Amino acid sequence: MEKSYKSLSVAIKALNKEGYTEDFNLCDAGIENKSKKEVHDATALEVVKYYRFEGETNPGDSSVLYVIETSKGDKGLLVDAYGAYAGNISKEMIEKLKIV
Repeated sequence: MEKSYKSLSVAIKALNKEGYTEDFNLCDAGIENKSKKEVHDATALEVVKYYRFEGETNPGDSSVLYVIETSKGDKGLLVDAYGAYAGNISKEMIEKLKIV
């Protein structure tokens, strides 16, 4: 998985082929797997890798793609338009999604 991608859509397509098919979304309690209607808190997930994408014409169009595996074995992706600090999420989740 140590690759770089030209765009967010190319990365999502390639990572889906590698088995990261679940669609995660940030929520107050952690991340939500919409298809399974499950919420995972920060202790129940691992960020395997992340990728940053900058807008070609506007740096404000930045996004981060997190590659995530949960303790239940779900593998999926979380796209955040501005990084983990943009939403109303727990301190534990902010630490988990911190880009170093």
